[in-house]
Amino acid sequence: MLQNQNVLPAGITSDARISYHAKQLSMQLQLLSSRLFPPSSQKELKTFTSGEAAQLVGVSDGYLRQLSIDGKGPAPVVSQTGRRSYTLAQIHELRQHMASIKPKDALAYLPWRRRGEKLQTIAVANFKGGSAKTTTSIYLAQYLALQGYRVLAVDLDPQASLSSMLGVQPEFDLSEGDTLYGAIRYDDKRRPLKDIIRKTYFAGLDLVPGNLELMEFEHETPMALIERRSAQGEVFFKRAGVALAEVEADYDVVVIDCPPQLGYLTLGAVCAATSLLITVHPQMVDVASMSQFLLMTADLLAVVRKAGGDLTHDFIRYVITRHEPHDGPQAQIVGLLRSLFSDEVLAATVLKSTAIADAGLTKQTLYEIERGQVRRSTFDRAIESLDAVNGEILDGIKRAWGRA
Repeated sequence: MLQNQNVLPAGITSDARISYHAKQLSMQLQLLSSRLFPPSSQKELKTFTSGEAAQLVGVSDGYLRQLSIDGKGPAPVVSQTGRRSYTLAQIHELRQHMASIKPKDALAYLPWRRRGEKLQTIAVANFKGGSAKTTTSIYLAQYLALQGYRVLAVDLDPQASLSSMLGVQPEFDLSEGDTLYGAIRYDDKRRPLKDIIRKTYFAGLDLVPGNLELMEFEHETPMALIERRSAQGEVFFKRAGVALAEVEADYDVVVIDCPPQLGYLTLGAVCAATSLLITVHPQMVDVASMSQFLLMTADLLAVVRKAGGDLTHDFIRYVITRHEPHDGPQAQIVGLLRSLFSDEVLAATVLKSTAIADAGLTKQTLYEIERGQVRRSTFDRAIESLDAVNGEILDGIKRAWGRA
């Protein structure tokens, strides 16, 4: 029988044991990552068929074919069988081309916010782990980018799952100050947010990545308040909003994935936000946890408001996630939430789906994978629910802008 070489000696202290486990796990993750994602490799987005591209732009497939024949707009990749495909960047070029030749319909093709329409900052929050905050955040951000909006995703969760999904390995790819903490810290190492933002493989979607460094803000803020060091800059709950204001002209929507706790980072995100999404898994234990979350949030935000925080939000919506519509107890909970909060609960729900889970295993979303990678009926059902939820949220954004 082989002896486990990783058995630690008896009597070792807990901090040394945990430190050893962390180093061993980190080493194995790095080895695994180097095999799956070599240093020279980068995550890439699939190309879109001409039919998919036409649907996203809002024209017919035949029209795109004629543009290609006439040599207008970006040149698609043509396979040996004559099938045309476009990258997402080329789809955005097509939108700009259509807006230029049909200026009266420019808003239909290029939906960027116009003068007088404020940056929409959407914070996705709930301090209950497993409520699908990150899943909701990444699918919303990618959906908006696919619709032609300029999107910034901000990962405020020290666990950094959103960053990992968008191709950044938080443990290996980031240096000091490469997270939002670098733009909101209290010392002279504070950096402009524009220097922290990273382009992603998903055209139209940029990222402020996260990692464990974000916890420094949670640790330093109490001391800054005690020492009144925040008087040298903005108070803690305004710092995220001030940082985002630096890049306001470059984006239409900011999506913030909040950490699963009601700390200084979450309060800062809520104060920076123009709208809130609260994710809810329709199980009794999750709803009970959300009740506590709402009570604590209300109390803390009342204190923040009295201290000068801006807590006017264009909309607050509850997003039902991992929903099993044929589950009786879940149906009762969803009905309860709708009776209590009415239209503030999105009409559409994100269905629990093996397709979403399976795509996540390879750090992908259903907006990234090829349709044939999972069973078609499962894929279509999941995509339909995701599009419906994100479409409702986009409708709320448009109403906030005063659009029909």
